Amino acid sequence: MSYINVRGVEHYYEWIRKPSIVSQPKPVMVFVHGWAGSARYWQSTATALLEQFDCLLYDLRGFGRSRGKPTAFTKASEAVVESDSPVEESQALTQLTYELEEYAHDLAALLNGLQIQRAYIHAHSMGASIATLFLNRYPEQVEKAILTCSGVFEYDEKAFAAFHKFGSYVVKFRPQWLAKIPLVDRMFIARFLHSPIPAAERRAFLQDFLLADYQAALGTIFTSVSKAAAELMPQEFTKITVPTLLVSGEYDKIIPAQMGRQAASLNQAVEYVMIPNTAHFPMLEDAPTYLQRVREFLSMVNGQ
Repeated sequence: MSYINVRGVEHYYEWIRKPSIVSQPKPVMVFVHGWAGSARYWQSTATALLEQFDCLLYDLRGFGRSRGKPTAFTKASEAVVESDSPVEESQALTQLTYELEEYAHDLAALLNGLQIQRAYIHAHSMGASIATLFLNRYPEQVEKAILTCSGVFEYDEKAFAAFHKFGSYVVKFRPQWLAKIPLVDRMFIARFLHSPIPAAERRAFLQDFLLADYQAALGTIFTSVSKAAAELMPQEFTKITVPTLLVSGEYDKIIPAQMGRQAASLNQAVEYVMIPNTAHFPMLEDAPTYLQRVREFLSMVNGQ
């Protein structure tokens, strides 16, 4: 297991790659997971793309195998806040929040720490929102982007308040014994799916949800589904300059396909595709179709 200190926080990461038969190194594709998940659910997609890419997977701060709070600070690990002042460096730790923009800066610091100057970004759900912010703040580091199950939404005070209340309860009530109940993984993930996925994937998702850091899980609920996010994300989609593919699942109840279609319509740089008979995990529910559309997009934008 590999860890790297990113802005004072230990982050888990892994490479899925194999040696290239040509002398030139392969391009890097970085995978960003969604809320309460981890890099584990991206492994099958990355494995399918390793002929063309060196695939980098990592767990977001507070999720999966990454820590939620800062550890010992080292200047070498800090790529976003650069200063010669020890005071400003120490403040960088206390200023880490669960705003999605902070997670975009985490990604920039991760790439800097691993000496990756430019990459393809492949992100899902909340991770796709983080990636959208990253595209606009660090466009020089991005070749192309694939945003899966992302979109824009309108602010609804009552609906958001109800969601926050329910989400808070779900995050608080996560006994570890829940994973031992037969078929609970199937019930837990049912709302996210339209087509079945392998049992190992279901169990991994439930385990990641139970392991998520309380503050990170709760904090990102309030920052990703908020009035500020509802106002910000349409603006961010209009600013994207790198070729981007936005993928929706036809029956997604978490981020309905219409939200994705609306986001893509804001910018000619964003291509939109909907995967039939899938919901919030199209890359797992219909991997062949998903990979076909991704490869078509990558071939088109690369002129191959």
